[in-house]
Amino acid sequence: MDSIIEVQRQTHEEIERFERALSTILSRQHKTHKAHLAAEHKASDILDRIVARSVTLQNAYDDIDGTRKAEIDLLAAPAKPGINDLDEFYKRFKKLQDHHTRYPNQPINGFEIELAAMVDDMEEQMDDEYEQDDPINTLFSGEERYGLCLDLYASHTQYNNLKNVPKRLQYLQYLDALATVSNGSLHPELPKDCKHSKDYENYLSGLYTYLLSFSKRTQPLVDVESLQRRSEEEFASLWEEGKVPGWESKPQAQSTEGEIWCAACQRSYTKQTVYDAHLTSKKHQKAAAKLEAEGGSAANGTAHQNGAPHPNGASKSQASTSKGRNSARLTHLITSLLVPLLPTIAETKANVERRFSLTAREREEELVDEAPIAAPADSENAVQDEEPEEEERIYNPLKLPLGWDGKPIPYWLYKLHGLGVEYRCEICSDFVYMGRKNFERHFQEARHAFGMRALGLPNTKHFHEITKIEDALALAEKLKREGRKEISQNETTEEMEDEEGNVYNRKTYEDLKKQGLI
Repeated sequence: MDSIIEVQRQTHEEIERFERALSTILSRQHKTHKAHLAAEHKASDILDRIVARSVTLQNAYDDIDGTRKAEIDLLAAPAKPGINDLDEFYKRFKKLQDHHTRYPNQPINGFEIELAAMVDDMEEQMDDEYEQDDPINTLFSGEERYGLCLDLYASHTQYNNLKNVPKRLQYLQYLDALATVSNGSLHPELPKDCKHSKDYENYLSGLYTYLLSFSKRTQPLVDVESLQRRSEEEFASLWEEGKVPGWESKPQAQSTEGEIWCAACQRSYTKQTVYDAHLTSKKHQKAAAKLEAEGGSAANGTAHQNGAPHPNGASKSQASTSKGRNSARLTHLITSLLVPLLPTIAETKANVERRFSLTAREREEELVDEAPIAAPADSENAVQDEEPEEEERIYNPLKLPLGWDGKPIPYWLYKLHGLGVEYRCEICSDFVYMGRKNFERHFQEARHAFGMRALGLPNTKHFHEITKIEDALALAEKLKREGRKEISQNETTEEMEDEEGNVYNRKTYEDLKKQGLI
């Protein structure tokens, strides 16, 4: 195990090198919003590593288990005379020598690899905007445009599905409703019964979860969790004072005047006839049975007017207020997140309006377009005259052949055609052909024909599948011998007939004719 002092020294060095890497990343100028966001995420990752190592270093200095003190005492000068002060030093020095003798070519340590990977990956992402495994691509949806816009379609649908909503809002109207949170109130148009419902609480929970996630993804260098804890404390104090916007506590007489309260259903009724009609419903009977089982009374005194206390001793306003506390808390937290996102909401609205003006074809072309998003116009270092975009870099780690569309062919097709098998032809100057089909086709191509002419041989079908020069020459010599033999056989086997009907072979016939005997 390494010395605790060496571990502390190494941790100090790693923290300093991380700080230099952080300074390098933050000092770079970025041409696009995506590159700037990627740099902030990388800087956030480095900050997390610095914090982790700082905690480890602080624990080592606290020395709770006494390891550091024991190490210092071991390295201190011995109190007994006659003991060499350097004994401990030479023991440790010998261990180092033995380690390096046993592992002479020990690779670079893990920290060097970790730091180099973080800095080098950042440089590659800046040089290559079309990197396939870019983590920023997976953080945002297409509607969010790398954090420039919000994707609130799911929350919009959930809002319109709430019960007792006065008016169904279009998406642009819903964005306008979220933008009016400067006064601290959210959806003031909704009635009180709707705000105390479970569906509304679920809607607020989903909206808060998305906004919190969006804030963390778009602002990696901001401590969003700390801001949310501060908002929680602020809400707790406002709730105790009854000053939460939109959820202020009202006098009991004012809130219950002329109303009939049902303790079982936790609901108020303005008319006696409506209240009497609901007593026979299954919902009321089920709620009354549940209340009776819990120790309450649903039969006597269920209706209370003008703020009279119900059997459990709690007033109507107290029950409804405690029931809506979680919704009020979520509303306060959502408001704290929406206020910094007001420019983003405006950008989202502008983007939606722009897309409404496009045709269906233009929208499809926009989805296919993978060009990087331009940096904000107010950037001092914004590039005025952008250079023409380079061709898209093809991701082809397996070195597969390209198809008709300029992209690598599927791997199963590559295996099906045997394109991974090599065929070497010595006649073509040891050229290698990939795949059986390419190999068979090359015998009729110019490269192979030139090689055959250089050998003085005809490029006929006899030499098909012959790839070695020695085999080709041997086959040519064999064909010559077989040709002479065939001519000789034709001369001896061919029969000729004279005028008298005598039959001779061709050679005898020609000899007799020369002698004039025929």
